[in-house]
Amino acid sequence: MKIINNPLKKDWNQILQRPTKTVNDIEGTVNQVFLEVQKEGDKAIAKYTQKFDVVSLTTNIVSKEEINQAIASVSNELKEAIIVAQKNITVFHNAQKTTKVSVETSKGVSCWQEKRPIQKVGLYIPGGTAPLFSTVLMLAIPAQIAGCKEIVLCSPPNKEGKIHPAILYAANLCGVTKIVKVGGIQAIAGLTFGTETIPQVYKIFGPGNQFVTVAKQLSTKYGVAIDMPAGPSELLVVADDTANASYVASDLLSQAEHGADSQVILVSTSKDFINQVTTEVQKQIKDLPRRETAQKAIDNSKSIFVENDTIALDLINQYGPEHFIVCTKNNDFYVDNIENAGSVFIGNYTPESAGDYASGTNHTLPTNGFSKAYSGVNLDSFTKSITFQKITEEGILNIGNSIELMADAEGLQAHKNAVTIRLKDLKN
Repeated sequence: MKIINNPLKKDWNQILQRPTKTVNDIEGTVNQVFLEVQKEGDKAIAKYTQKFDVVSLTTNIVSKEEINQAIASVSNELKEAIIVAQKNITVFHNAQKTTKVSVETSKGVSCWQEKRPIQKVGLYIPGGTAPLFSTVLMLAIPAQIAGCKEIVLCSPPNKEGKIHPAILYAANLCGVTKIVKVGGIQAIAGLTFGTETIPQVYKIFGPGNQFVTVAKQLSTKYGVAIDMPAGPSELLVVADDTANASYVASDLLSQAEHGADSQVILVSTSKDFINQVTTEVQKQIKDLPRRETAQKAIDNSKSIFVENDTIALDLINQYGPEHFIVCTKNNDFYVDNIENAGSVFIGNYTPESAGDYASGTNHTLPTNGFSKAYSGVNLDSFTKSITFQKITEEGILNIGNSIELMADAEGLQAHKNAVTIRLKDLKN
C-alpha cells in the first residue's frame, strides 16, 4: 500500500481515484452484446457464453433435478450457516416494513401512499472463482418479503456448464422462481430485452465487474431500472492507536481478495499505526489462497496519514466509501457525522465480513463514490410507492379556486376547465 502523509485538500480527488477503467474503454463491447441479444435472443446469449465462459450449453435453464443434486451436495454445516444468515437477514429486512401513510391535507381532500412490490426482478449473482451465494440471500430475501411475483436469477456457468451448488441451494431456499445459467454482459442484456428462455424484468439487482456495471447502466436506456451502479468492491478503514493492527490488516485483505480492481484505504492519525498495519498486511497476505489477486488490489491501495479526526472525516466524506470501518478512540464522532457511506462497521469486533454474510444488513452497496447519492439495497428497493387521493364535493370546493388560478397562470386552460366544470355543477 502506498503511504501518503498529510495530503493537501486540493490533491484529495487525485489521491482518492478508483483503479477502474473509464466507461469509454468498455462501452463499445457492452453495446455490441446488447444489440445482438436484442436482435437474436438466445442465439446471441449462447455465442457470448461460449466466448466469455468457454462453455456450450444445451439449455440455459437450471432444472429441478440440478437443484436437487445441488442441495444434496452442500454440506450440512454450510446449510446450517446459510440458514443462520437467512434468519438474520430476514429479521432485519422484515423490520423495514412500513405502514400506509394517510392524511387529510384539507377538509375533504384525502391523500395516502401505499407500497407495492415490483412484479418482475432480475438478480445477478457473480460466479467464477468466488461464487457469491451470499448475494443470493441479500437479494432474494428482500424480494420475497416485498412480494415480487417473478424473481429471476442469472449466474455464469462454470466450464462444466454448472452453477455452484451453494448458489442453487440458497436460491431454492429463498424463493427464486427461475434460475438461468448466463453471466456477464449477456445476462444483463437478456434480463433487459427478454429472450426465449430469459424473462424480461422491470428492475435488475446485483454486483459485478466493470462490464456488468456498464451493462446495468445501459439497460436503463431501454426502460429497465437498476438498484445502483455497483462495481468493484471497496473498503475504507479509519483507525488510530487504539485499534488492533492485525484486525485492520485482515479487514483490508478481506476486500482486497475480491478482485484486482478492488480498492482498500486506511486513514489514520498515527504514522506508527500505519506502519504496524503495513507489516501485518505483508505478513497475512502470504497465507491467502487468493494472494495474487489480493496483492494486485493492495498495490492499487493507499494508507493516508492526516493530522486529526476532523480532516479524516472530511476526506472520508469526499471519498464516499462502499464499506466504512471505524476503529478509533472517538468512534461516535465518525458515526454521528459520516454523510457518505454505503454501510458502517463500528469497533474492533465488527469486521466488514459480518455484513457480507450473516449480521443481517445488506451487502449490495453503492461503490465508486455513489454512496453520496445512493442507498444500499434494502426492502424498499423491491417496492415502489403509489400515491392515492380522494376528493369529496367539499374538498373540491375548498381547493378548486387555487387549482384554477395556478393552471391559468401556467397557461394550461384544460387543466383549469377540469376543475371549473365541476365547481359550476356544485354551485348550481
